[in-house]
Amino acid sequence: MARKIESLFLPGPAGRLEALLEEPAEAAPREAALVCHPHPQYGGTMHNKVVYRLARGLRKSGCVVLRFNYRGVNLSEGAYDNGLGEIEDARVALRELQARYPSLPLMIGGFSFGSRIALRLTAQERAIRRVVPVGFPTVIAERAFMNDVQVPKFFIHSTHDNFGPRPEFEKFFATVLEPKQVDWIEAEDHFFKGALDEYEAAVIGVGAQR
Repeated sequence: MARKIESLFLPGPAGRLEALLEEPAEAAPREAALVCHPHPQYGGTMHNKVVYRLARGLRKSGCVVLRFNYRGVNLSEGAYDNGLGEIEDARVALRELQARYPSLPLMIGGFSFGSRIALRLTAQERAIRRVVPVGFPTVIAERAFMNDVQVPKFFIHSTHDNFGPRPEFEKFFATVLEPKQVDWIEAEDHFFKGALDEYEAAVIGVGAQR
């Protein structure tokens, strides 16, 4: 069976949003996943290698995956909006998934800045059934929104993450509401250098936990 891959533009609140929809190769999708990329002001796009591996791992576990570029990134219109407009961009993409796959459960994942967007949107959207935050940046102190994230949370984190050092992340993780889990990947940095295969294997394992 040929895998469906579709490039598309979504009508975002600040103009059109560039997006990419990919279905799994072997069978019909069992879950719909939205994936959010890292900080747009530091080179983050939906083609970031960690985001790509997140999307591919989720597809291998049976998800249809929608990636998108926030406003002002590559072919997406608009300009960076301090994380506020980016949440609304993610909401537009989530609505697209809901419209296309109304019978499938929804999940969301994101890397770095994208993990914050994913968690903040999950706090606001009851339709999201679970969330996969990758490389959550504990160096950003504001995280009151976590009190409203009550669905299962599957964190994936590098043992040498400079934006979320292990001791600091462990203190943060202790405050996170159940249900939760964390997969530690023995990697060289925030971007899972030297361990991208192990990271993707962890994503596949998380994806299979339905």
